[in-house]
Amino acid sequence: MEEEARKILEENDVKHVLCAFADVRGYLMTFSIPAREFIEGNAFDGIGFDGSSIRGFKTIDQSDMVWMPDPETLRVIPWENDPLQKSAIMFGDVYEAWAAEQADCDPRGYVAKRVEKDLKEKGLSVIFGPEIEFFLFERVDPTRLYWDLWVSPNGGAGDSWGPPRVMPESRELEAGWYVIRPKEGYFRPPPEDTTVAYRNELVHHLEKLGIIVEYHHHEVATAGQVELDFKPKQLVDVSDAFYLYKFAAKNIAALHGLMAVFMPKPLYLDNASGMHVHQSLWEGEPFKGKNIFADPDDEFMLSQKARYYIGGLLEHAKALTALCAPTVNSYKRLVPGFEAPIYICWSPRNRSALVRVPMYHRKPSAIRLEYRGVDPSTNPYLSLAAMVAAGLDGIKKKIEPGDPVMEDVYELSESKKRELGIGELPTTLRDALDHLATDEVIQKVLGSHIFDAFMSIKIDEWNQYCLYITPWEIMKYLDI
Repeated sequence: MEEEARKILEENDVKHVLCAFADVRGYLMTFSIPAREFIEGNAFDGIGFDGSSIRGFKTIDQSDMVWMPDPETLRVIPWENDPLQKSAIMFGDVYEAWAAEQADCDPRGYVAKRVEKDLKEKGLSVIFGPEIEFFLFERVDPTRLYWDLWVSPNGGAGDSWGPPRVMPESRELEAGWYVIRPKEGYFRPPPEDTTVAYRNELVHHLEKLGIIVEYHHHEVATAGQVELDFKPKQLVDVSDAFYLYKFAAKNIAALHGLMAVFMPKPLYLDNASGMHVHQSLWEGEPFKGKNIFADPDDEFMLSQKARYYIGGLLEHAKALTALCAPTVNSYKRLVPGFEAPIYICWSPRNRSALVRVPMYHRKPSAIRLEYRGVDPSTNPYLSLAAMVAAGLDGIKKKIEPGDPVMEDVYELSESKKRELGIGELPTTLRDALDHLATDEVIQKVLGSHIFDAFMSIKIDEWNQYCLYITPWEIMKYLDI
């Protein structure tokens, strides 16, 4: 693969390579190496860097680390046309000093690859299809309680929250025309949906990066919320694709003077951005072997092992939430009334349940589960690996998920929910961390270093939040 990668760099006259990996929080990290160092030099032998400057990696006395490139992931960045700036991006794994061993702080190499290897040794594979939602904004004013994202009919700044004007062309429209009301954005056509041209351009570039988009559309929230769904991949590949998706979305937006925002809940009283994760377990290679989740004789086409897998997801849901919804802001999304899952139960078709069984095509290869408690602030190398561990624990221990809930869970009374045994996800990041701290199955898949580092970073984040005085508090209590 190294020779093929060198050929790609030479044929595309690439000048620089962005060397990519993720930190424990899930932030994409990159540094640049001139392409000639991969073509003529020894960059494929690894690049040294300071691990103490990466959150959750190493202390200063153990700071020397080595980034080892994965040449199969090399992609030429398609939107860069300046010959002097022509770049590619390549993922890699992180090793200890001298590249002697895999670093236990690396989410990709130590967690995701290890889970994938364990599955392969058992003759299994898991594929994931994440639905990643995000917003397009022209500007953001973090000093205001309400986002200053629109122009009022009198031409002044809006006095309350409203639909963001998300494409440059919208400035030419008379104020007040073609706006999308809150929670009415799903599948809206142009001209109300002003994101179509952006999405089309993003699809073009994503497919050049090897991410095949199945469909894309405007989402439920007010103007500017979009979703692009791509074909499912296995754990490491889909996590790499997640980062390429965000990388492309942000850069294409910036070319148009926009911001692609993956913050889970940026708008008050409107829908937030989630990342519903479809998944299925296979014997052998996906779509070539047997879909373990499928049973043609079952009412919902669902096998007993699939039910046990669901049982595992529900059993570990509270701990999973710390990884799947890892920010303070994530819990502004996990509230009733905005299509976000907060109740721990499962159901076919039903989007008010935490685990949904989609019922689109009645064929074995299409049977899958959708875990709805994830948002785009997650580190997918960790959260997807943890989902696999939870599901397999359910199969191992034969954890029954209970009967499916066939009603809108949001409309059930408290007594009915208690009768059905329906629990709730944690309501704050601190609550979720407490559950993660007692879940040995999830801790094991993370490893002690990443578990300790993640807990430390997130408890510190929670403590910072508790000390901060928000604009809402000023508005609410200044005249007390």
